[in-house]
Amino acid sequence: MNIKEEYLKFFESKQHARVASGPLVPDDATLLFNNAGMVPFKSIFTGEIPRPSNPRATSCQTCIRAGGKHNDLENVGHTARHHTFFEMMGNFSFGDYFKEEAIAYAWEFITEVIKLDVDKLWVTVHDSDDEAQAMWEKHISADRIMRLGDADNFWSMGDTGPCGPCSEIFYDQGSEEFNGPEDKMGGEGDRFLEIWNLVFMQYEVKVAGGERIPLAHPSIDTGMGLERVVAIKEGKTSNYGSSLFMPMIEQVQEMIGKEYIYKTGASYRVIADHIRTSVFLLSQGTNFSNEGRGYVLRRILRRAVRHGYLLGFRAPFMFKIVDTLVEIMGGEYDYLETKKEAVKEQIQLEEARFFKTIESGIALFEEELKNTKSTFSGAVAFKLYDTFGFPLDLTEDMLKEKNLGLDSEKFTALMLEQRTRAKAAWKGSGDAATQGDFKALLEEFGENTFVGYEFTHHSGEVQALLNAEYKRVDTLASGEKGWALLDTTPFYAESGGQTGDEGELEGFAKVLDTKKFFTLSLTEIEVSKELKVGTVVDAKVDMSRNEIIKHHSATHLLHAVLSDVLGDHISQAGSLNDASRLRFDFSHPKAISDAQLTEIETRVNNEIMRQIPTKTEVLGIEDAKKSGAKSQFGEKYGDEVRVVSFADASIEFCGGVHVNNTANIGSFIITKESGVSAGVRRIEAVCGNAAYKYFCEQRALVEAAQTEVKNLDVIAGINRLKSSVNELKSELKDAQNASKVEVVASEVNGVTVVVEEYPSGDIKEKIDALKNENDKLCAMLFQVKGDKVLIACGVKDAGAKAGDWIKKVAPILGGGGGGRPDFAQAGGKLPAKLPEAKVAALKFITEVLN
Repeated sequence: MNIKEEYLKFFESKQHARVASGPLVPDDATLLFNNAGMVPFKSIFTGEIPRPSNPRATSCQTCIRAGGKHNDLENVGHTARHHTFFEMMGNFSFGDYFKEEAIAYAWEFITEVIKLDVDKLWVTVHDSDDEAQAMWEKHISADRIMRLGDADNFWSMGDTGPCGPCSEIFYDQGSEEFNGPEDKMGGEGDRFLEIWNLVFMQYEVKVAGGERIPLAHPSIDTGMGLERVVAIKEGKTSNYGSSLFMPMIEQVQEMIGKEYIYKTGASYRVIADHIRTSVFLLSQGTNFSNEGRGYVLRRILRRAVRHGYLLGFRAPFMFKIVDTLVEIMGGEYDYLETKKEAVKEQIQLEEARFFKTIESGIALFEEELKNTKSTFSGAVAFKLYDTFGFPLDLTEDMLKEKNLGLDSEKFTALMLEQRTRAKAAWKGSGDAATQGDFKALLEEFGENTFVGYEFTHHSGEVQALLNAEYKRVDTLASGEKGWALLDTTPFYAESGGQTGDEGELEGFAKVLDTKKFFTLSLTEIEVSKELKVGTVVDAKVDMSRNEIIKHHSATHLLHAVLSDVLGDHISQAGSLNDASRLRFDFSHPKAISDAQLTEIETRVNNEIMRQIPTKTEVLGIEDAKKSGAKSQFGEKYGDEVRVVSFADASIEFCGGVHVNNTANIGSFIITKESGVSAGVRRIEAVCGNAAYKYFCEQRALVEAAQTEVKNLDVIAGINRLKSSVNELKSELKDAQNASKVEVVASEVNGVTVVVEEYPSGDIKEKIDALKNENDKLCAMLFQVKGDKVLIACGVKDAGAKAGDWIKKVAPILGGGGGGRPDFAQAGGKLPAKLPEAKVAALKFITEVLN
């Protein structure tokens, strides 16, 4: 039985609209991950947006609880029912049916559709909810209904907002395996397993700690854990024993060669759970990083690798389990198969990095052992945990082998400090959620009409004005900033990477930006002349849009070419298209080579030069998918979608504005390729006018370089400079070597005499150095340079003349020279006669000094 499909079909038969699972990363700034089935509907429940036309919905939502307020991470593997990733089935009523129908639907599904044993079912209600008690007694005997207080049976979204009592359905797993003191209804044991929670959202708290005010339209929010129900239907007392997990556990068992035993098998269960979380997050575009969601993902995978280490793995192994997971879940989530190979590569790289870290941690452990007599440092144990990712039990196991204890008190204190810091630092996933009068605008006017595909200049009535705090006002005065809602607008609201339009409301205001708030397209304005609600204005889009759409269309071509050149695993991870550039982030595990970048740039330009007309059409969502159009994971698409195609070059779901023909893009130049985070690369490029400006800047650089190297052929000039630099380096090296050369000196009548060949360096500087080192000196140095000989001599307080000396010696070498009495130099062209010259030089100066 496919329980998920049976659930969704059942509620469809009760007039519920089936809603696909939203992404794990929610469109909600207060949440790190989608952690409950109701999250995609939160704005409806809180009243930020009006109720949909069909006030009933059903879904099976993928969820993660592994960070922030909702965190089950530490329990995973040690209980039968906790997971970081799970699927939550739910049915929702937005001010439509209430308790009686919710209870009746739940009972019918459990007893008639999936046919759970009625004798094993129990129910809890809030201790004040007589109404729910009476309704349940129509289906189950009163002695199987338990009343509990706020801690167990009252739900709230926070200190303020919607709230209400809830009713939970439990399944008795029997006393054979569960017979501890807490294995009772209301106890902490696992015998009575909660499988479904029905939340009766009937109150609102406006001020923290304030009164619960009845809602005008009470609602229903339910959550049924798929993993728990599957385990029950398969006769398993642990979720991990079901077909959703066992194939992965058995694969780990086979790889490591150790039998999985439930009581000692927590590490197997952690691996099976964490691979699900890792693969789903990676497939949906979250990547390993050192902050935010990416850090949670990294911690989850590394926690699994640590448990693999405990089992005996010493090399990457998690990536091998991906295929098995895709076999289990890929049929329902087809993107798992599409992203499989790229995800495997990312996981393998992350595992390899962490196995190196583990070895470093062991080195730290061994070093600390040298300082340990009986109790191992709690601070070092915490560093192993916090820096190197060592679980405490791994450290304790290693200490047991050495018969050593651990300063657990210090470890616990440091752990508490870390958690306090983390709690104080965590602010959710992004900017604070924008609060404003959007619901009232939607209820009064509905969505406004966008005509910007056809027009860049169009009249429109100002239906509403909002001030900078998004509160409705009747008038905005000159100099004020705020937001205008036009009934018909040519301004494109920022979406899909394309920046919002700028422009003007002619005669009234400058348009600074355009954004969407829920489904409203609002234009941010700076008023130059008082503007009132009801005014009809001429809205004119700035010419910069012409350049924005060039970059947007080029991004589509780039996306398609990347898939062709690098592989089908390419997935958009973010984009920006403004008037000056495009920036495209995509999943890819390694840097792109120069050859690949050249190919990518060339192929995009080839598509531009093909002069492909742009085609846009609105298709039903299924027809659009069948067309092969690329879609962005996590984007919300309605029953109909706009598809933009450039013949066979590119086809994508896109609501943005584009050129009419690829030729309008002009040209495409890649300016930079870089890494954003582990597994995510970024390409930046320019088109149109920005490309021309880039060309001009590069041309100016070349001309400046020509001037500097004094050559129109810049490369030739650079090569000449490189040659000169190499020569100078060689001479510098010779000079440095020369400073280390020792010359041989003798003494004649108290005068130091030097007659030597000096192979490298400056012989004049060496003569000066010898003068500084000696009170009385006669020195002559020779240096061969190719087919020439350089000669320098110096005299200090010795009764000889350098000029006479050099005139005696230079002719022997085929040259001549002269100079002052204290210094002279000459050159010759017979280096072969150097030995003869040295003898003559020494003979002459000895005779003079004697």
